[in-house]
Amino acid sequence: MMSRPSPAPVYTLRGASAPLNTLHFSCRQGTPPLLFSGSAKGSVHVWNLDTRRAERVLDGHAGNSVIWVNTLPSTGALLSQGRDMRVCLWDLGEGRAEVTDSLWTGSIKIMDLPSRTLVCSLRPEAKLGMVMCLQLWQPDTGPGPLLLAGYEDGSLLLWDVSQRSALSRAPGTSGEPLMCLAFDPHRLKGVSGSSDKNLQPWVLDENKNLQLKDPVTLVNPGLAQLCIRGDGKLLASAGWDHRVRVFGWKKLRPLAALQHHTDMVLGVAFSDHRDPRQRLLAAGSKDKRISLWSIYNEGPDTG
Repeated sequence: MMSRPSPAPVYTLRGASAPLNTLHFSCRQGTPPLLFSGSAKGSVHVWNLDTRRAERVLDGHAGNSVIWVNTLPSTGALLSQGRDMRVCLWDLGEGRAEVTDSLWTGSIKIMDLPSRTLVCSLRPEAKLGMVMCLQLWQPDTGPGPLLLAGYEDGSLLLWDVSQRSALSRAPGTSGEPLMCLAFDPHRLKGVSGSSDKNLQPWVLDENKNLQLKDPVTLVNPGLAQLCIRGDGKLLASAGWDHRVRVFGWKKLRPLAALQHHTDMVLGVAFSDHRDPRQRLLAAGSKDKRISLWSIYNEGPDTG
């Protein structure tokens, strides 16, 4: 089935003055909806989506590229990770913009944030290269969290954090680094991408073994990031071909190719608005802009 013609973005955020690597929404009830962006110049912009302006610019990584931002569900506190090998915890309460703690990285480290103590470090026995992407989650059954990690050699590993052991490994199929992954803990399935033309789906079976499925061939090579919408209906990809592609998550059916940016799209994120009609898809690009889109918010059969 052909993808739909590209709609126009609802609006575009400008002013970051650097390529935008990563995005994260925080749309908590009773507060203005926010979008956090991490840039190649080391800054984190805090965008107010009501005013469509950056209300703060945070600098905590000494000019080193910010590659990940997120907020803690319990407190809304901000976390940022940079290429300076640090993860920073920010206090943004009552107008403050301070780094209250930081952690040096270099391998996979699991931290208990309330006590700020190191739980464990996870290192594979084989030489798989650098860690490229991660996703941690708590299964409905079992004593502790599980972690998915993508590596430089293309491998995907499933870790049991409580046992400090690797449960399963899916080898890379192209020899290229595994650039991004997204996992759905409710359906126990995920997808990963690299610099080739394949979108690689996989499932986690009842024995916690990773099973690769038939890949979906893309029009152009290169994926920087993948994101599943909170309702489990859509998957978005950030493409090196300047496009955001939207798929139905159930069958990975292509739904739309969003064309707006003039350089590589590096990050995508879905908003966490409680009202489905307000949901947004954001895309950050090497062209220093963020586009925001309203798509498939009325509950169609996305497939």
